[in-house]
Amino acid sequence: MAKGEVVKDKLAEESGSAKISKKKYYEEMEKLQVELVKLQEWIKQKGLRVVVLFEGRDAAGKGGVIKRITQSLNPRIVRVVALGTPTERQKTQWWFQRYVAQLPAAGEMVLFDRSWYNKALVEPVMGFCSESEYQEFLRSCPQFERMLVRSGIILIKYWFSVSDEEQERRFRVRNNDPVKRWKLSPMDLESRRRWLEYSIAKDRMFAATDLKQAPWYVVNADIKRHARLNCIYHLLSMVPYEDMTIDPIELPPLPKVSGYVRPPITDQTFVPEIYP
Repeated sequence: MAKGEVVKDKLAEESGSAKISKKKYYEEMEKLQVELVKLQEWIKQKGLRVVVLFEGRDAAGKGGVIKRITQSLNPRIVRVVALGTPTERQKTQWWFQRYVAQLPAAGEMVLFDRSWYNKALVEPVMGFCSESEYQEFLRSCPQFERMLVRSGIILIKYWFSVSDEEQERRFRVRNNDPVKRWKLSPMDLESRRRWLEYSIAKDRMFAATDLKQAPWYVVNADIKRHARLNCIYHLLSMVPYEDMTIDPIELPPLPKVSGYVRPPITDQTFVPEIYP
């Protein structure tokens, strides 16, 4: 956390199973987002390279926390990587190859919305890879991540844990909301049928890749507001930073321009003001 202003307000009285109020949630989120801006400036000024992985079951809330993290940040410094299905050419490459291309340069933080761990979860469960490919991933992933850490990359891994009852509820909400229905893919529906297989794959993944140099941090995600606040608070604690926010600048007065005449408004095409 920052040495200056540190966010100390936690869920306080909103502990236990009670859900934090919307008012309290927005107050805490605003404080955390201010701290995220400070972290961003620290990463930029110190030339850090930060990689954050977000993994978990479908509808566990990964996308929601990523949106809150990036809401007030500079996309040139903090960017999100959400790779689609690999092409036929990419399928022939070394598994980590297309992820390596997305790693940060100095002064950047990259948030992976799902990552190379597809080879430990989705692919083996859905039958998209062979048993030998799966086993090779479990052997090589720890070596790959240790290499990243040795190179100076700060690697942080989050697993969003959600109960089957809560996941089912979120699926139904998505299905009934035309704005969210696109999130329900055939893969999501198939994953409901393979809950046990996913659980076993997740346990094996943790056993092989919960490293001292890059441990898994589990986020209890059954209550979205709590999960978002807890994850962001923890992320801030993982990179010691100081407040390097620039002071407000004095804006110069607009120059007085003579001899300039604006072209007629009728020469321009305006967007219709449906909402005046």
